[in-house]
Formats: sequence, structure tokens, C-alpha cells
Amino acid sequence: MNFPHLINFLKELQKHNNKEWMDDHRKWYKDVRNGFIAWLDGMNAQLAAIDNEYYDTPGKKGINRINNNLMFHPNKPIYKDHFGAGLDKRPGTGDFYVEIGIERSMFAGGLWRPDSKTLRSIRDAIDYDGEELKKILQKSSFKKMYGGLYEDEKLVKAPKGFSNDHPHIELLRNKTFAVATEFSTQEVLQKDFDKKVIKAYTEMLPFRRYLNKAVTV
Repeated sequence: MNFPHLINFLKELQKHNNKEWMDDHRKWYKDVRNGFIAWLDGMNAQLAAIDNEYYDTPGKKGINRINNNLMFHPNKPIYKDHFGAGLDKRPGTGDFYVEIGIERSMFAGGLWRPDSKTLRSIRDAIDYDGEELKKILQKSSFKKMYGGLYEDEKLVKAPKGFSNDHPHIELLRNKTFAVATEFSTQEVLQKDFDKKVIKAYTEMLPFRRYLNKAVTV
């Protein structure tokens, strides 16, 4: 993947964030997008080779739209400042998200503010074997890469059906069960970037499997 080409396109897009400019530079956009899809196809194959439970996710299936959803976020610009995609994207579960942008790039995964039924399934899993999730989150290499759960809104008290003195109350109060780590544009441009993707995927895998088992079993 020609990542410098992708970064340069995003920089110009943010200078001219309007439909007229995009229409005039549609070929450039398609070239960059197709290159990113081809790179995703390669990562899809590499991740499938190391994970026997991997859900095949070709680049065209994994890539996100570059348009912002103005219906829900009317104050945002028309186009995003990044290319994003989900890999290992099994329906109904949390995928492995890769985002390449100008100001920031990131790896992320898990479940962002899931619906009440899904959230209840996760909490039931924590009630049953929350120690397993704690072990995953407290593993030194995991903490070094992801820190901990993504900081988001939490319940003030225990969720319905659980007591305030539950041994895993701090986990149960979460509304989002996701992790993320940011990295620099310079890291994207290094030759070993694919290895960083694989390392991030592998480190996150036990966390994602715990959640996905909770919502599918």
C-alpha cells in the first residue's frame, strides 16, 4: 500500500472538504481507495493464516464509507479525515478496527455502546466468570498496548439485576466494552507496519473472543 499517497490525499481532502472538490478528484480518490482495499485483502489473508476462527472479511466488505453521517452529526464536515475498516467482521460481534488518518491512526476493537440485549449478555458473562476478563485486561503486554477499557459513560450504580457490592461491579457499570490504541503517521509509513497490525490483532484477540462468546453463546 502506498500510504504516503493515501495521507497526501486525506490532507488535500481536508483542505477542500466539499463535494465539488471530491467530484473533480474522483479518480485520485478511487486510486487511493482501491489501494487501501488491496492492502486490506492482504491483511485479511495474513490474519486468517494465524487465527483459525477468523471470519473472512475482504477489503470491499470491511472498508467504511469516507462520508460522515450528517443525519446524526450535522456539524461534521462532509468527508472524514481518515480511512477506516473492520476485519474479522463476523455479523453480530465486535470486529478488529483499523483507522489510518492525518492527525491520528488507531487499532480498536470490542463493542461500542451495544444495545441493551447485547449489553446484558456481556454483563451475564462477567457475572459468571469476570475474573477471566480481568486477567485479559491486566496482562502486562495488553496494558502496555491498550491501557485498559475505553473510557466512556458508566452507570452510577449497579445495573438492574446486580448488587452494588458485586465483586466485578466496576466492570459491570460500563456501557462500552472496547479498547483502542493510537499510533503516529510515521509508524504507518514504516516498512514493518503490517507486523504492527498483526501484533495488535493478536494482543486484542483474547479480549474480543471473550466478548464475542458472551454475545453469541
